[in-house]
Formats: sequence, structure tokens, C-alpha cells
Amino acid sequence: MLYNSDELTRRTLCFPAVKPCESVSQTTLVNSLLSLSKRISNFKPPNFVFTSNKRNAKNALRLIQLLNLFLQGVSEVGAWGSYKVGKSVISPLLDLHVALQKLNFLMQDCTRQDARVWMLMKSNSVGRHFRAIFEEVGASLNDLPLDVVGACDDEVRELGLFLIRKVNEAHFEAQREDVWASNLVKSALYRFESRVIPDPSELRWVMDYLSIKKWVDCNNQVKFLEEEVGFGSGPAARLLGLMVYCRCVLFDHIDGDVRRVESKKCYYNIGCLNPDDITCPISLEIMVDPVTISTGQTYERVNIVKWFKEGNPVCPKTGQMVQNLDLVPNLALREIIKQYCFENGVTYPIPKNKGEHKMSNTNGAAVILAAEEATKMVADFLSLKLAMGTMIEKSKAAYEIKLLTKRSVFNRACFMESGAISYLLNLLLSKDSTTQENSMAALLNLSKHPEIKPVIVNNGGLTLVVRVLKNGIKMAARQHAAATLFYLSSVEEHRGLIGNNPDAIPSLVELIRDGDDQGKKNALVSIFSLLILPNNHYKVLEAKLVPLLVTLLETSSTREDLVVDFLAVLTSLAETPNGAREIRHVKAVDVVVRILCSPYSESCRLGREHCVSFLLTLCTNCGREVVEVLVTNTSLMGALYSLLADGTTRASKKTSSLIGILHEFSDRSSSRSIPRALPHENFIHVW
Repeated sequence: MLYNSDELTRRTLCFPAVKPCESVSQTTLVNSLLSLSKRISNFKPPNFVFTSNKRNAKNALRLIQLLNLFLQGVSEVGAWGSYKVGKSVISPLLDLHVALQKLNFLMQDCTRQDARVWMLMKSNSVGRHFRAIFEEVGASLNDLPLDVVGACDDEVRELGLFLIRKVNEAHFEAQREDVWASNLVKSALYRFESRVIPDPSELRWVMDYLSIKKWVDCNNQVKFLEEEVGFGSGPAARLLGLMVYCRCVLFDHIDGDVRRVESKKCYYNIGCLNPDDITCPISLEIMVDPVTISTGQTYERVNIVKWFKEGNPVCPKTGQMVQNLDLVPNLALREIIKQYCFENGVTYPIPKNKGEHKMSNTNGAAVILAAEEATKMVADFLSLKLAMGTMIEKSKAAYEIKLLTKRSVFNRACFMESGAISYLLNLLLSKDSTTQENSMAALLNLSKHPEIKPVIVNNGGLTLVVRVLKNGIKMAARQHAAATLFYLSSVEEHRGLIGNNPDAIPSLVELIRDGDDQGKKNALVSIFSLLILPNNHYKVLEAKLVPLLVTLLETSSTREDLVVDFLAVLTSLAETPNGAREIRHVKAVDVVVRILCSPYSESCRLGREHCVSFLLTLCTNCGREVVEVLVTNTSLMGALYSLLADGTTRASKKTSSLIGILHEFSDRSSSRSIPRALPHENFIHVW
């Protein structure tokens, strides 16, 4: 095969065809053309469904089937005759190869199940693409010397002439049904801009026309459009608002398989990720379209393309001469960047210099208005379902709110304005596990909005969230509750309210003991936030968190990012005398030193840094009792000097301080003059 479709990275209506080299043999070239034509011919029912541009696609398939017959005849023995094949034959076939590659891409787009609405609204453009591609096919066939190709077979020559005539006669244009359906979509968008609810019967007709018959079908359209919006597409933003509205209003049942689809999503362990690894070495900004060049280094596509265009044939980072200018999309890194931005509250960047997506101010305002008004209508509709719907409708509404508020600050504000908060809080009392989980997840997303935090607390939400944390029907609901407490505790006065609830901290500790890794992490970050308030320290100690964390640290299967969180919480507790005594009592120092000195810690610089911070804090607050233990450990100094050489600037400062304390003790140990507690100026805080 002489082509690579690169289906994973290509966007719709983009045709990255590659022209084979002219030195390719005619046999290889014809075989590749045959393979391409057969692959295109396979785009037919029942395996593939065309929801728009059906007539154009069918015309294309008929012509390709004729082309396939012609190519089969050409490939037969003797079809070339005794004539020496030259550029006059190879060159048209090369052009034909490029045209078929483009057609293959176009057929892929026309049969994409998740891009049905998008392709409908691009139907005029799709028709032009069909027309342009077959103009290229016709030009290639016209340039092909049939007296040479069919020198030994009159049937091949006649078939070629017939094919040329059919290609030249073919018409590709938008069909009436597509125009009607797209006009209905445009009408709905205009109604959103005018703050008028669209006609549901018209929207249902469009959904039926596109064979979007289930919630999951509509959700797939939403996911595709979200990707397009991520690339800065204004038209996609308008359509996204419409499809979200359709998903919420037209489909009253969530298909069961959607949960399984979501559960298959790959998540990466970014706990030890160095932010420098996801920034472009040229712009020093987070990459959105990372590509790898021949030297193995990764850059933002726009930046490295500009670098090469300026006449720099070397890798900017290594200085090596590049062997070629090929750019390989780094899909794994792109997913890691998306996850990093989501988990750290960083706005995922939008690609720059996308000229095809530039909008006028008028169009831009219309896009924003249509999307915003659609969201407000959805918020009002779902809030009404929460207030007056059946339990099934309430559960679906909570699930929709969970999806819509996951990343959008604007969507969270819309649901606050619609009054959804109090209804979601009431659903936390539901005996149905799915309803409780959905409502808790929705409240978790909403609690990230600064104006919603007091609304939740003032409506009695704190007690209800703690109740789910303690007695949630599903572990997932308890995890969401723990994370919600973390966001609520970002408000200073809320830390005291949470700490004063007798079940809050003990339930968080219980989740650390019994929950899965995500549950442990959610509970740990919540406790860490609560420890900012000094009055909560003794409550955490009373809940027996310290011995639990030490036990978990001794477990070899504990994830590295959890080890970091364990150490961060222990370090915070060690800053108080009572916490330091409790930590010393359970012999946590020995466990932390083993982690610092073990090969396991070498792969996580942040974990090693937290080990040093923990030991430094204990040395500061406990003095001789801790320092004596550390200086007797023969492997500790090697680990510290290793971190001093290889760690970050912050880690080196902490390590240097700890090494200084240990050396000072060794020098003065004979006189026993070391104080019971070391001066606080020797201590460098973790955060």
C-alpha cells in the first residue's frame, strides 16, 4: 500500500493525500490503485450509512466500481502490450492515486457516525469536494494514453473510454433533502439567538433524517463538536449548543452503554508530571497540537513549522541536523495535556493561527449568543425536570447537569441562576444509588464555581454532602462527596464548619482506609485543605489518620502520586507539636527514610522532595530525637546528595538545609549541645 490514511489525527474535510514517487513500478502503482478503489467501493450499505450527500456518495461509488473494473483489466497480464511504459502512463496514474486518496478520506467523513450534523451543515462544501475530486479523476483518465494501456485488450480500451465519458457526465450537487434539513437547523440556531425556543417537531425531523435515534447517538455528535470547538471552530460552537439542547430535551432515556463507553477512557498518572514536559521548548506555552520531529523532540506544530520555514534545518532543543521535516502527531502527549489541564483547573489552550476558523465580529457575536441562549434554555428545562419530573427524569437531569458542568464555568453559572442547586441537594437523600451518584457528581462540578460554594452551604448542603460521604450507597458517590468538601473548604469560614461537623473528618479518614485510589486521593486533598485551619489539626489526629497513613506508606502497591499526598499531609501535621509527637510515636521517620533511599522513589522527584520536607519539618520541631535517628542511617546521606545534585531548585534548598542540620549534629554530638528543637529559620516550608 502506497498511502497512509492517518485516520486517528485527521480532521473532517481535510485530505492529506501523498503523491507516490515517480520511480514506482507500474505494477505496484496499479495494485495500489486497485486496493484503494476496492476500499472505497466498500463504503456501501449495510456496513456504512450515508446520512447526507447520499446521492453524491452513490454516484461516486458507481464510478469507482467502473474504475475498479478498468484497473483490473489493466493489471492483467499483457494489458500493457510490448510498449515500453514511460512517464506518459505513470504520471496520470500518480495523479489518479492522489485523487482516490482524497475520495477515500471524503467517504470516511460522509460515513462518520459522530459527525452527522456537522457533515449535514457542510453538505454544500462536501458536494464541491466530490465535484473537485472527480474533476481530478477525469483529468487523470483523459491524460492516460489508452492506446498504450489497452494495447493488447480492446475491451480494456473500450471500458476506459466508457469510464471517461461517465466521469465527465457526472453531476455532484447538494440534494434537496439536505438543504431542507440544514435550513431547519439554521432556523433553530436563529431562534436561539432571538431567545425563542425552537420547534421540537422540526428538531425531531432532523434527528430522524440523520438517524440520530438514541441519546448515545446524540451524545456522540456532542463529543465530536466539542473536539471541533477545541480547534477554535465558531460554527461548531453554535451546533454544539443545539445538539446539547436536543440531547437534553428530545431524548428522555440515557442508553445504558454510555457508561461503559465512558469507563473505557484512558487516564494517565500525571501525579509526577513535570509541567516542563508539556510546554513547547520554543514558546514555553502549554502545547495543544504536539508533534515529534526526527530528532525525537516534541514541539507545538505551529512553532516548529515557523522555525523550519525561517530556514533553520536543526532541532531547536538539541542542535542536531534534522534528517527530514516530517511531523508526527504525538497523540498520547495531547491526551496527557488535556487531562493535566482538567485536573489542575487550567484552561485547555486553543490552537493559534487557524485561519480557516477566523470569524467577523458580527458572526462571532452570533455564535456566542446562540450557544449561550441554548445553554440557558437547557438549564431552565433541566431545573424544571428536577423540580417536577419523575424520579427517572430527575436522575437523567442530574446526569445531564453533571456532563454540562464538568468543564464550563458559564454552564455552572447558568444552573445556579436556574435554581438547580437546591433540587440537586434534595436528590442526595434519594434511595436510588444512580440518582444519588448523579446529583453528587453534578454538585461536585458546581462547587468549583466561587459563587456557588456559599449557595450550597447556605442551603444546608454541607450536612447532606457529609451524609453522602459517610453513608453513600455507592463508593463513587462518597468519592464525589469528598472532592466536593475539598472545593467547599477553599472558603476560609467553610473549613471551620466542615471541621465542626462530627462526621466529616472521621468519614474522610474512613474513605482513605476503605476507598479505592481515587477515593483516597479525594479524601487526602480535602484533609490537606482543612489542615490550613489550625483548629482542625487535633481533630485529624483524633481520627487516627497518622497511623493509617504510615501503614499505607509501607504498602508497596501504593501509587506514587498517593505517596506524595500521604507525605504532604504528614508534613502538614508535623508542623504542630502534637502532630510531631504522634508521628514520632508511630515511627513514621523510618518508613519515610526507606522511601527516600529506595529505588522506588527515584522515578518520582516530587515524592523525594516531600520526603525531605517531612524530615526537615520533624527536625525543626523535634530536635535531637529525630536527628539522632537520621544520622545513624548509613544510606540517607547518599540519597540526600543524589537529590541535591539532580533535584529542582526548591528540592535542593530543602536538601541542603537538612544536610546542614545533620552535619551540625555530627560535629557537635560529642558536646551534646544540640537543642531539643531547632530554630525555625532552618526550616523551609513545603508549599
